[in-house]
Parts: sequence; structure tokens; C-alpha cells
Amino acid sequence: MEQLLFKVEDRPPTLTSVLLAMQHLLAALGGIIAVPLVVGGALKLPADQVVALVNAALLGSGIVTIIQCKGVGPIGIRLPCVMGTSFAFVGAGISVGLEHGVPGILGSSLVGSLVMIIGSYFMPTIRKLFPHAVTGVVVTMIGLSLTPVAIDWAAGGFGSSHYGEPGNLAIAGFVLLLVIALVQWGKGIISASAVVIGIAVGYLVCLALGKIDFTQVHNAPVFAVPQPMHFGLSFPISGIVAMSIAFLVTIVETTGTFMALGAATQTAMPGKKLARGILCDGVGSAFAALMSSPPVSTFAQNVGVVSLTGVASRHVVALTGVMLLLAGLFPVLGALVVTIPQPVLGGAGLMMFAMIVSAGIQMLGKVEHTKRNGLIIAVSIGCGLAVTVRPELLSKLPTFVKEVFGSGITVGALVAVSLNLLLPGRPVDIAEEEEGGAIEIAREVA
Repeated sequence: MEQLLFKVEDRPPTLTSVLLAMQHLLAALGGIIAVPLVVGGALKLPADQVVALVNAALLGSGIVTIIQCKGVGPIGIRLPCVMGTSFAFVGAGISVGLEHGVPGILGSSLVGSLVMIIGSYFMPTIRKLFPHAVTGVVVTMIGLSLTPVAIDWAAGGFGSSHYGEPGNLAIAGFVLLLVIALVQWGKGIISASAVVIGIAVGYLVCLALGKIDFTQVHNAPVFAVPQPMHFGLSFPISGIVAMSIAFLVTIVETTGTFMALGAATQTAMPGKKLARGILCDGVGSAFAALMSSPPVSTFAQNVGVVSLTGVASRHVVALTGVMLLLAGLFPVLGALVVTIPQPVLGGAGLMMFAMIVSAGIQMLGKVEHTKRNGLIIAVSIGCGLAVTVRPELLSKLPTFVKEVFGSGITVGALVAVSLNLLLPGRPVDIAEEEEGGAIEIAREVA
């Protein structure tokens, strides 16, 4: 079993914590900013309203990250979780926004978050649907679903006219090799901060090559306070239904992310602990809606940072939440981070996301080798990959179906859970896994 450099309750020195927290910030910031940019672009919002959405998303993500890591009463899983605006809500958000505007998106999110809040009370039951084979499948699918994102970054950004240029691939390859070298041969803080060092060196290389565009930094306001209820709220029935479905899907995805995080941090994941995390997602999304931000959920990509660096301190990631909060109050800081070229992020991201795949494979290696488990693993990963690599597979199906089955993580999880329930020979001691199985996975795999 590989030892963690910093365990969940450890408090690294201040300067070390800042450096390590920056890694999580770099891994998450692009995703947090991307959602309001995509939604704002689709709705053709004026620039000032898009900026307001971005600032609110950063501030909301920061506050909910702190609560998820530190915990407030029954809210918060108290593990190193970075919260951010999720792409799981983009499809529903755009469809609602085109008809009812941003107030419709935010009002529907506020009501839809009740699905997650109520669902959190059923997590002890839901946890029993995730024996070792199912958990291993979900963790593997999280990594496999994120890997294409890193590949697109490495190539220069999906849809870019410079996609796949040799220069982009060379920069991404350089950062990837540097991160590998730092993790393998670096000692202590050098190994733990391999991602941020790799990105920093890659950034300097791009700066020397004239590949950094500072336009966004010049245009960003230095200080701005997001205004609660800036857009107002409206509550269309169709929008509430659409966002509620998105929240149901997010429960499945977030459960898988928490299971992966349990393995990475060597922490047991009983139903009660999952319930605190899901409750924070729900309450956090309600708070985000009031702050004029899209809904939030736990970011899977940051599990890769934990797996790669061995830094599992929740206090480090709580500091990441403080950084996100500051980025929301000082938009110029967020704009500066966004200047990092995508190939630089791609080189580091490929390593981080592949580490999640590795953790999933190790978990599957601990599963008993039976025909039944083989079927569950093969069919669920196959179905999950189908919608991951060929999303157009669902293009002719109703919107409802595309909303539910548009994510490879969700498809893989639902197929694995269904097969586990339907195939004969299901283990009779699944209920006992809540107490013993999770900690066994965490200790043996992480």
C-alpha cells in the first residue's frame, strides 16, 4: 500500500499548503469558468452579464468548497473535494435559458436542488448498490471519461483552428514528461507539487514563445462583488423538471466521485459519509442559485491530483476554496490563470486523469474473478465508453434520454448497478460492504 504524503487531517506548513492548493485551483478553474461561458454564449448574453455569471460561479464554488472540506454540522463530507459548476447541467441549463432566460435557469436550479438534498437521506441505501465490482467500474469510467478532455486540451482545444498542431503536442508532451519525472524522482514537496511546477514551467516556455494572450487580463476588472439575485428568479415547470433530472444524474456521478476519492485518500465511504457530501452538493447548489451562479458539484478531476501527488489533506483543498473565493472577488486573478495555454493543462491533465483510470483498474483487480463479475465489468464499461467516444449515438433520441444517458460515467454506473441487481448469484453480504468493504478498498488500492 502506497503511503500518503499528507493524510486527510494533516496540516502542511503554510507555504507548502499554498503551493499544493494552487494545483487544485489550476485543475478546476478552467472547468468552473467554462460552464458560464458556454451557457452565456449559447444564450447570447452581453459581456457584462457573462462576467457576472463567471464571478458568481467562482465565488459560489469557493464558499461551497470550504464547506465541503471543513464541514458545517451535517453538511460536508470533510474530504479534499473541490466544488465547481458542472457540465452535467449545461444541456438542461441552455434548453431552459433559451426559453426562460437566466432567471429560469437559476430558479429551476434552486427548486431542482431539493432532489439532491432529499436524495442525500437515502445514501445509506444507495451505498449498498455499490459493491466492489460496481465501484471499480464507476471509478474507471470517471478516468476514461475525463481522458478525452485532457487530450483535447493537449491538442489545443476542441474546435480550435490550431487543433493537433505539432507545437501544441510538443508542449503537452514536455509538460507530461516533466510531471512524470518530478513525481518519480522528486522528493517531498517537489513530488507533491509536480503538477503546479509542470504547469508553471510549461507556462514560462509558452511565454518565451509568445503564445500567451493577456487580452482577458487587461479587460478584467480588478475587483467586483457578485450580487445575490443579480438576474432574479423564475420557476417554469418545464425548467424545474429538466434541472431535477440533471440533479438525479449528478447524484450517481457524485457518488462515484466520492468512492474514487475514498480510495485515493484511504478513507472508508459508508452511506452516512456519502450523505453529508451529497447534502453539501444540494445545499451548495441552492446557495449558488441565490448567488446567481449555475449549480455546483464535486469535481472528479481533482481526485486525480490527490491520486498523483499523495496529498489528501482536506485543509489544503479548503485553502483552494479560499483562492476560488478571491478569484470571484478579484476577476483579474481568474483571468490571469485562464491565460494558461490549453496544451500546458493537457500535459498535466493527461497524467492526472489517467491516475484515476489506474486506481479503477487496481480496484477491479481486487474483485473476485467470476463470470458474473466479468459480465458486469465488461458490459458496463463498454456501454459507458459508447457514449463517451461517440456522443452522437444519442442524437436521434428524445431530449429526456440524452439528458439521462449523455454521460459515460452515469451510463457505466447505471448499467453496472442494474446488472448487479438482475444477474443471478448476487452476494448476500452486500449490506456489510458499507462498513467493511469501503475501508478495505481504500487501504488496499490507494
